[in-house]
Amino acid sequence: MKLRTTLMASSAALLVLSGGMAYAESHATHPVTGEALAADQTFTYQDIDESPSIDPGMVEDVAGSDIVRDLFEGLMNQDADGNLIPGVATGYTVSDDKLTYTFTLRDNAKWSNGDPVTAGDFVYAWERAASPELASPYSWYLELMSIVNVSAVIAGEMTPDQLGVEAPDDHTFVVHLSQPLPYFAQMVTHSTTFPVPRATVEEWGSEWTRPEHIVGNGAYVLTEHVPQERMVRVRNPMYWNNDATIIDTVVRLVINDDAQALTRWQAGELDKVAVPSGQYPALKEQYPTEATSFPSLCSYYYTFNLRDDAPEWEKDVRVRQALSLAIDRDIIVQNVTAGGQIPAYTFTPGATAGFEVPSVETANMTQEERVAKAQALLAEAGYGPDNPISLEILYNTSEGHKNIAIAVSQMWKQNLGIDATINNMEWQTFLEARGSGQFDVARAGWCGDYNEASTFLDLMTSGSGYNDAAYSNAEVDELMAAAKTMDDPSANYTRVEEIVAAEAPIIPIYHYTSVFMMNDALKGWPVNNVQQNWYSRDLYKVAE
Repeated sequence: MKLRTTLMASSAALLVLSGGMAYAESHATHPVTGEALAADQTFTYQDIDESPSIDPGMVEDVAGSDIVRDLFEGLMNQDADGNLIPGVATGYTVSDDKLTYTFTLRDNAKWSNGDPVTAGDFVYAWERAASPELASPYSWYLELMSIVNVSAVIAGEMTPDQLGVEAPDDHTFVVHLSQPLPYFAQMVTHSTTFPVPRATVEEWGSEWTRPEHIVGNGAYVLTEHVPQERMVRVRNPMYWNNDATIIDTVVRLVINDDAQALTRWQAGELDKVAVPSGQYPALKEQYPTEATSFPSLCSYYYTFNLRDDAPEWEKDVRVRQALSLAIDRDIIVQNVTAGGQIPAYTFTPGATAGFEVPSVETANMTQEERVAKAQALLAEAGYGPDNPISLEILYNTSEGHKNIAIAVSQMWKQNLGIDATINNMEWQTFLEARGSGQFDVARAGWCGDYNEASTFLDLMTSGSGYNDAAYSNAEVDELMAAAKTMDDPSANYTRVEEIVAAEAPIIPIYHYTSVFMMNDALKGWPVNNVQQNWYSRDLYKVAE
């Protein structure tokens, strides 16, 4: 007997209580570690912004992807160390020419309304994500995957059903590639590749992800969403591995004031919050087991605007180099962020698998030498007291981003005599302004979609959907295109980093660490996964 096609959120919550008894009520201890479990298995955490979307085909931010991984499940997942493990697919095979991937889907995967998850759901989701009608902000990611006909589909030159994916039967999903891609399997852990329920999408349109409509296939279902405030997801009794899920309820609170969030964490209201900028050393001393910092696959940078209508000074590489050189990254990571971040002079983090950070000239200079060179470059470009530069730094609302912008503006004023104002915007408005080129210099951050250097360096190619600088270099495009089929593309990656360092379309500032406060009772966080792809179903709370 099938459940109703539109299983309401309230009904799902009842099923969790009746058909899926809270794990801790029936298991006193963790089945693997033997730890005593807390009676209340609720995980509450902070995000600083509301995510623009939780539709797998439209999500584009880290926080939104965290939610999507709970509500939906793709072909493959990651374990606590970042290794590939089965998801909806139990495994896959690769053809001898490495151009065809065949995924075998498990026969017990279900949607939250009880319908089976089929290969056709993946075909529909991938075709939808590539379609011009959806205009997914992440359609370019499908191009990076080298799927047959993907560029033509995105451009509207072919219909979505001509995309190189097929479902010969309900439990077989086949992907055809236009060229071998060594890291292709890693890419299917990304939320853009997750299945979506066609009937629900077509019935409710843009409102299909509302709690009263949404149907997912992940370990949790959405039961409440108050925009800019809170979101609640509870265990999905239809999830194929629900019996192994321990966390019953996940609550995401939007709190863009990190100091306020910390106060609420100290009061026991939240299990995980961001560390306010600069406070990690003191908090680590006060809370040695709960203040956490470890390397992550992310880079913090500023991007220039190189569009035709940008200010003339911004098109001069000497000015861009001067602005980059004048930033003292050591001061920023030691005194402003103070969470173990790593000063960056190139884009790709050293935590990236198989990547060695190249040695560029600026990384080997003293800060005094950098400032002297910056001043000479600015004068050579014809700027100074008689021809001053004024600019605006755009960032999304966050005390941490504000503190960095203030520090950078002061460095530019002190070292170069440049007046920089700072302007913050709410996340969605900020994304729109940055993506459309309505800025001089904008804050940016990028976390790897998969653990390989191209996930960063592809952003420097002309066709990238997140090349917010609108930077274009034919050699970079050629190097990155060639790298896709190379057994060892490291020389290409090094050269691209050298070009980007020389032409300065962006200013790398630091490579991230994951810095947060976490309740000692919460266990299972994947600290060894540099991508920080976490799943609430892997977490649990121990008894005090």
